[in-house]
Amino acid sequence: MKLIISTFSFLLLISVTVMAQTPAHALNVGDAIPKFSLLDQDGKLFNIADEIGKHVLVIYFYPKDESVVCTKEACSFRDSYTDFTKVGAKVIAINSFTVESHKNFQKNHQLPFTLLSDPGNKVYKQFGVKNKLFMTGRQTFVIDLQGKIAFTYEAMLEGSAHADKALAVAKSLKK
Repeated sequence: MKLIISTFSFLLLISVTVMAQTPAHALNVGDAIPKFSLLDQDGKLFNIADEIGKHVLVIYFYPKDESVVCTKEACSFRDSYTDFTKVGAKVIAINSFTVESHKNFQKNHQLPFTLLSDPGNKVYKQFGVKNKLFMTGRQTFVIDLQGKIAFTYEAMLEGSAHADKALAVAKSLKK
């Protein structure tokens, strides 16, 4: 009986934790992106408001530096980086890891784009990125020059597909 109660209590705690971390409103195509400022991999303050209107923005949220799928995703964006810049797009990666962790991840994989540290997942929540089990979600947004979401893609295990799909949309938004 104690085992059943303990199991039920554990499952209830997990459910409440996941629900508390799940955003109330996910952003959709056509929504304006929230304004935010975060530190990049070099410890410099990055303000999204300074980028809106200058570039098509490709913002992707990923769970963990150096994990297998996240590394594959980052390297896919790296390998397509020249194509993104040719169409005027700026790639930005966000997760809750530290500036130092991002710097090491950038160096280890020669990542040419911006990595932002989101302690407490505040920006994750603003964008409505949903957690998956015990991990933060993996979702990519393409933002047009007016600061509105033109495309969103969510897939936890298909890291490299994020770059491919985002690039196709960025090309369609080219001036």
